[in-house]
Amino acid sequence: MLGHSHSTSGALAWGAAAAAAPVAWWADLLDHQKLTVADIVLGAFATAGAALLPDLDHPEGTIAHFLGPVSHAFCKFVSFISGGHRHATHSFLFVALVTVGAWEGAHYWGRPFVLGVMYLLLSLAVRALHLCPPGKGIQSWGVVQIIAISGTFATYQYLPKNPAWLPAAVGLGTLVHLVGDCLTKEGCPLFWPIKQHFEIPIISHTGNKLETAVLTPLMAIGALACVFLAIRTPH
Repeated sequence: MLGHSHSTSGALAWGAAAAAAPVAWWADLLDHQKLTVADIVLGAFATAGAALLPDLDHPEGTIAHFLGPVSHAFCKFVSFISGGHRHATHSFLFVALVTVGAWEGAHYWGRPFVLGVMYLLLSLAVRALHLCPPGKGIQSWGVVQIIAISGTFATYQYLPKNPAWLPAAVGLGTLVHLVGDCLTKEGCPLFWPIKQHFEIPIISHTGNKLETAVLTPLMAIGALACVFLAIRTPH
């Protein structure tokens, strides 16, 4: 799937979870803190960004250009050490590692780690959701930085030092990415290092009309509806 589709599906998954999960579940997760509007909105963008993380192995993908030459070089490195596109980073092991890593980092390093992760996830979301000019130049990733920094400042102002939902958002976003790629004929090696790919090829190839003209618009509408419903639902 395209980066835009992955990101939109991440926002949809977060909105649905925030709207549908029982109040008691959120109370336990947040240590009896209220799930605020800021939590819901920033969580949607964070999950949208996390839904791009498995494509760290794709030097020509959306994720490769969200920080200009820096992110491109990093993605080339990840692609090399992971075995190329749709290998190690497209597995349940990767989902577990980034989820646990987000929890460990937030727990032990606190606010600086949270702000750094939110900055990266917001940068990814802005790029993937086409909230910046197209292209690979500074006119594109410069705008990404402005919006991501603004969102990170909002995180600093309106979220607790360690928002307990952040690891859940990271895990949910990466998991949704795997689901999306399993809908294509290439599939994903879900149980890597076992190399077998699993797929339900509903989408014949990435970027076809079913994805771009049907699935992605429906997911975008669903994401907006779910986030709005989550905001209206008391937590």
